[in-house]
Amino acid sequence: MNAVVLDRFGGIGELSARRIPLPEVGDDDVLIRVEFAGVGSWDAVEREGDYDGAFGVPSTFPYVLGWDAAGTVAAAGRNVTRFDVGERVYAATMPVPRGGFYAEYGVVEAEYVARVPDRMPTEQAGAMAWDALTALSGLDLLGLRPDQTLMVFGASGGIGHLAVQLARHNGIRVLAVASGDDGVALARRLGADHAIDGRKDDVLAAAYEFAPGGLDAALVTVGGEIAERSLRAIKNSGRIAWPNGVLPVPATSPGAPVSSYDGDRSRTATDRLNAIIKASFFEVHVARTFPMERVEDAHRALNDHYVGKLALKVG
Repeated sequence: MNAVVLDRFGGIGELSARRIPLPEVGDDDVLIRVEFAGVGSWDAVEREGDYDGAFGVPSTFPYVLGWDAAGTVAAAGRNVTRFDVGERVYAATMPVPRGGFYAEYGVVEAEYVARVPDRMPTEQAGAMAWDALTALSGLDLLGLRPDQTLMVFGASGGIGHLAVQLARHNGIRVLAVASGDDGVALARRLGADHAIDGRKDDVLAAAYEFAPGGLDAALVTVGGEIAERSLRAIKNSGRIAWPNGVLPVPATSPGAPVSSYDGDRSRTATDRLNAIIKASFFEVHVARTFPMERVEDAHRALNDHYVGKLALKVG
């Protein structure tokens, strides 16, 4: 199959396209013919070797990046009964030890595979899985009730713009801290009660105007000095969700407790996500889609300003 591989960790120039063997399909696996794969900021971190050994599994080469994708079922293991060949599916995976989705085919345990909701374009589904599941897990961790207040910091990014929609689905009042005029416009369009530009607006002042007694919670998807300062607007009795991998972590402790977490990619989580998608308006905003032969351009674009998520067209 055609794939984009790394023969060693490093810069963008280490990405190369060539043919590699199809992955082996185990009894509990689904082989997906990939149509679209997500391109996330963590792909660049992984490309440079920062995840080497982080998951307790040694890195082997050729190494295939790509944590989320959508396409069709090409084959299934003998223990897999809930998917048929040709069905549209999406999945969240981890590139170690079996390879990721920058390839024509990817193999994933059936537990982490889900059907693409009928109304959702495959392109959107391909860029969705980890971002949406991380947003959903963060909201679960915060445990907010309807009409409580939430600051989504990084609300125009991959995780953030999906968190805005999931929170509004649950009746939570959302203050979206986005990036740029286009990010503010996206957050507003997706249902934020109020949206501001974190690069130029006074986030603390906006937060206290939105919730004079302090915000009930925050979901932080972009770290840094502005994010850390903004957390002063959270009540001491509130909660802060901080996905693992969002850097830098806070240098000082805010008044409210900070909980780090990983996204849940289980079947239970994807079933819940699909139920929300089917019940309400839900959009994965794909800023740009690159053909697989332009994967280097996609990784360069990770350093540019964009809103939503980037994607590769594989199949």
